[in-house]
Amino acid sequence: MADRLTVGLVGCGRWGRHILRDLVSLGCDVPVATKSSESRKYASEGGASMIVDGHEQLPELDGVVVATPTDTHASVIEAVLERGVPVYSEKPLTCDAASAARLASAAPERLFVMDKWRYHPGVEMLARIARGEELGPVLGLRTTRVQWGNPHPDVDTSWIFAPHDLSIALEVLGDVPLARSAVAEVLDGRVTGLVGLLGEDPWLAIEVSSRFTEYRREIRLHCRDGVAILNDGYSEHLSVLRDEGGRSLKASEPELRPIEGELPLLRELRAFVEHLKGGPPPRSSAAEGALIVRRIAELRTLAGLDEGGLT
Repeated sequence: MADRLTVGLVGCGRWGRHILRDLVSLGCDVPVATKSSESRKYASEGGASMIVDGHEQLPELDGVVVATPTDTHASVIEAVLERGVPVYSEKPLTCDAASAARLASAAPERLFVMDKWRYHPGVEMLARIARGEELGPVLGLRTTRVQWGNPHPDVDTSWIFAPHDLSIALEVLGDVPLARSAVAEVLDGRVTGLVGLLGEDPWLAIEVSSRFTEYRREIRLHCRDGVAILNDGYSEHLSVLRDEGGRSLKASEPELRPIEGELPLLRELRAFVEHLKGGPPPRSSAAEGALIVRRIAELRTLAGLDEGGLT
């Protein structure tokens, strides 16, 4: 293997351009496969070594990153796996449980999912609190991910937002528990919100919506002796509040723990690049990615929706 890795990028849209930026910053040669004039402009400005229309035109590669629309993941991943090199796909792995399971079975050691929140230093702090039982046994985890609008025309809010929160559960709780109940908000045939409850001990409660004027990303770890809170993805501190028996109407003064480190996207791409050099595999595995897809499908079914797609 050459000293400089060649990592193919399939897709270079609004998010893919950031992937390109970080791969280039990590010293990779990055040929890009993309078609639209806007994405080709992103690729050119971002330092792509080559721009082609299709993944089959890419040169010999050490690895592949897939950043195409969600509804194309299954077909694109299946095709690039034929190259025999590691593949890192943007979340979710796919938008239906059957194709996700098929891909995970086909390439369990070569296919990985880009769950960037698992690389967030604040989420890692929550995981350490949970696993070390610093605040006593874990009762549950609650996540809120809301904003106005969903810029993805291919799939609805449940497939864009919920994968993040289920991957956070995987990192903090060590598992994504079985879905128990869910309710969805559907507007003009399109899912705009989903509230779901998974597991019991510990439980996981998620709320995602594209109809909130407030932009909010909150993660709350509830334990017997207190609560640890990450208020936003860009928060500089993790808040830890200790329970004083539950009888006080005023919360204790929170302990603010500094959050430091690289941005999650750069960290997860660094992990993939190091894996291509012989290091350990990145988070998440294909099996974990397929589990997240299956749990979203379960939540959608409980909410009376089709398993995948827009409704």
